[in-house]
Amino acid sequence: MDPVLSGRGLAKRYGGTPALDGVDIDIGEGEVLAVVGPSGSGKTSLLHVLSGIVPADGGEVFLDRAPLGGLSEAGRGRLRRTAFGFVFQSGMLVDELTAEENAALPMLLGGAPRGLALRTARECLGRLGLSGLEARRPAALSGGQAQRVAIARALVHRPRVVFADEPTGALDTRTGYEVMSALLEAARDTGAAVVVVTHDRTIADRAHRVVGLQDGRSG
Repeated sequence: MDPVLSGRGLAKRYGGTPALDGVDIDIGEGEVLAVVGPSGSGKTSLLHVLSGIVPADGGEVFLDRAPLGGLSEAGRGRLRRTAFGFVFQSGMLVDELTAEENAALPMLLGGAPRGLALRTARECLGRLGLSGLEARRPAALSGGQAQRVAIARALVHRPRVVFADEPTGALDTRTGYEVMSALLEAARDTGAAVVVVTHDRTIADRAHRVVGLQDGRSG
């Protein structure tokens, strides 16, 4: 089976410092891939390059075998709104929006009718155990609840790949385990692949496969 997302010879430099140095990687459809390594090893840089947040300085990223290197910034933005979903360590919810509005953002930004986007967001929130909290703003949510809203936002538009950057790093152990379980179950329901960057081996052990990075190189 062809991978849904691939990187070949990926290189990225910041100033004179190489963050990625010829990384090859494949992510299969529906696969959960954990990327581990010490601080400064290139984990987040790899996630940013694979997801089109920043362009690679060398090599190529392929989505369903189609190269992404020729995309403009606007093209990469459209890709992030349609094919990819994101869960960050701090949630990065919009304080002024309700939980359902935050969850609906990818669909709203993609031009979906507001009613459809909010209805789909409410369904996602319900599946994640947040029924009754749709009208709450982030300040009225616990850390675990906020991360579940972030998961709903990442999956509401049924992306091909979800990128999760230390998604449990700001949570206590029990809440982190519950949030990771919610992410994996929700991704499985939608068929999305998951790329999770983590320093937590207990999180990495729940992935189908683990890739280690050291000094910008995969091992």
